[in-house]
Amino acid sequence: MSIIAKNDGGTYRVHPEGQFPAVCCDVVDLGMVKVEFGGKTKQQHKIRVVLQTDERDPDTRKRLLTSQRFTLSMHEKANLRKFLESWRGRAYTEDEAKAGVDVELMVGVHALLQVTHTTKNGKTYDNITSIMRLPKGMPKLEIQDYLRVKDREPDGPPPDEEYPMDEGDDLPF
Repeated sequence: MSIIAKNDGGTYRVHPEGQFPAVCCDVVDLGMVKVEFGGKTKQQHKIRVVLQTDERDPDTRKRLLTSQRFTLSMHEKANLRKFLESWRGRAYTEDEAKAGVDVELMVGVHALLQVTHTTKNGKTYDNITSIMRLPKGMPKLEIQDYLRVKDREPDGPPPDEEYPMDEGDDLPF
């Protein structure tokens, strides 16, 4: 029997531009990915951070997602480190960065996002251009209609516990 791969056009809905309260609904381990930069090819461990906002898909009425891909690194110049420092509102000490950060702790944490668009090869993509802690008094979203990628496997682990936080608490990462 044949297995046919084709381009059906996809169902990805581009997130609108602007500022949005959000909740992190997944951190996906993409594994080792081949990356070309400056004429050199190397393997890097990548993750995708997925956030859900209260914006709705007009067809399905489900909340929209936006995401950002990162190299899994806490080096001082790493984009993941800059992203997390912006989100938590303070820099990591070198000791904290060397000890490592459990990126799973991002799931369930609230944020305020700035989303912008980029067009490449005729397609429009949404990008998280900034992230910060959710301001005090701003309503917090609960994750809706989303099953984490790691939990989509039939024999996958049980869903993660939630990390309840008060507005004044430090972020868990």
